[in-house]
Amino acid sequence: MADLRDHLRRGDHARISEGCKPSAEIMALVGEKWTVIVVVMLSGGPRRFKELQRMIPGVSQRMLTLTLRGLERDGLVARTVFPTVPPRVDYALTELGESLRAPVLALGTWARENRAQIEAARDRYDRAAERAAPRAAGPDEVR
Repeated sequence: MADLRDHLRRGDHARISEGCKPSAEIMALVGEKWTVIVVVMLSGGPRRFKELQRMIPGVSQRMLTLTLRGLERDGLVARTVFPTVPPRVDYALTELGESLRAPVLALGTWARENRAQIEAARDRYDRAAERAAPRAAGPDEVR
C-alpha cells in the first residue's frame, strides 16, 4: 500500500497500471455475473450440474458449462466424477473457492444495502442529463 501511495505521489501511473494487470484480470473473472452466482450456489455444498442449472434462473447450459470450466481452471471449483451409470458429476468449491465466498457475500450485502441510494443517484443524473441535452427539433421546426 505504501508503494502505491509513493507511485501516486510521483505521478507514476504507468507503473501502477502495470502492477494492476494481474489483479484486474482476476477481478474481471470474479466480477462476472455467473461466477458470482455459481460461487453463492456452491457455498451450500457440492451440487450436480442440473441442480445448479435449476437454481440459477436464466443461465444457459453452455454458459454454466463455460463458467464451471473457468472456475475449475482457476482452482476455485473442483469437479468430481463418480463411476456410476449414468455418471454422476458434482461441483464443489475448493479451499480457494471457499475463501472467495466471504468477499462475494459481502459485496452482495453491500449491493442490497445501497441499491436505493444508487437508484436515486441514477434518477438524479438522468434527470439532469435530460435537462442539459438540447431539445431535438421537431419536423415543423427550424433549428
